[in-house]
Amino acid sequence: MAIRPDGLRRSATWLGGMKIKNLPEGVDKDSSWVSRFDGFAPSRIHSVPPRKRPATDRLAAPKQNVIAQYLLGFLNYLEAECGLAKNTVTAYSSDLRQFAGWYEDHGPALPSQITLQTLTAYIGNLHERDLAASTVGRHLVAIKMLFRYLVLESIVEKSVADSMNSPKLWQYLPKVLSPDAVERLLAEPGRYDRFPLRDRAVLCLLYATGCRASELVNLRLSGLFLNERYARCTGKGNKERIVGLNPVCVLAIEAWLEGERSKLVGAGNAPWVLLNGRGGQLSRISIWGIVKKYAARAGCGSDVSPHTLRHSFATHMLAGGAEIRALQEMLGHASIATTQIYTHVEHSRIKAIHSRCHPRG
Repeated sequence: MAIRPDGLRRSATWLGGMKIKNLPEGVDKDSSWVSRFDGFAPSRIHSVPPRKRPATDRLAAPKQNVIAQYLLGFLNYLEAECGLAKNTVTAYSSDLRQFAGWYEDHGPALPSQITLQTLTAYIGNLHERDLAASTVGRHLVAIKMLFRYLVLESIVEKSVADSMNSPKLWQYLPKVLSPDAVERLLAEPGRYDRFPLRDRAVLCLLYATGCRASELVNLRLSGLFLNERYARCTGKGNKERIVGLNPVCVLAIEAWLEGERSKLVGAGNAPWVLLNGRGGQLSRISIWGIVKKYAARAGCGSDVSPHTLRHSFATHMLAGGAEIRALQEMLGHASIATTQIYTHVEHSRIKAIHSRCHPRG
């Protein structure tokens, strides 16, 4: 068989140098496309048509994003070795994925080539997007943590990010509800709501314990000690602490456990105190929705959040004579400097009272 340039086969007979029969019309026997066989094995194949473009053109790898390349390992390092909370790791992941997206178009090929100018350009990009100074600061913290990890892994020799200063932040005083406003808020859940007992338990727990929303949704039945009026909760960095429960809060929890919760499908096997309508774990977003809903109805304002009740708890505790160190333990603050902001809140309240009540203002 002879192989034609167009790939079709045509009958032919050959033996060594003998005349080849049945050649296509107009094709000479010495044509380069004729294959010669030695014992039925082709010795060579001629005139293979050249490719229109090299095969490697279609398989060429795109430019690799070095930030994205190390991101997964960094996030695993934060969670496994640094013990950071899941929500913190998620926040870092979101910020660094934005950095990786920008870096793909503006960054150098190798991490060792990243300069202070590279990072300054990215921070400038964040400012151009009109992000708050606190948000820009959070992005910068995430980048600094990433570069410290790259140094630890010997990917870069030193962290250029450590030379950057965080943006100056105005110290703000958190919003605090008055005791009367808190009472109105706690009384809002009623019989026309879908889960009034659960919602009241949520509000009471937030104000009685000062817990974060993320800590509240992870509160387990095994961590409740209603007779002793305390609970065990797990905070940032998986640190466990004891929080107190006042009598009003205990009654609200008992009403929820014995009433609505016991009737939910699958609630018997659920380890969490607070559940959604399907018997699953209540989410942080749901906690926010509950607080927003009843705060609006109680006339407390649209900017009330679960953290507002945490701030109110801390401020009212200080006003009642609680020591700053004890409050630090109750709130689960790693640094007492974080707790001291509530002393400023209390001082501002005292000054306001003084201005209003003193004869000379």
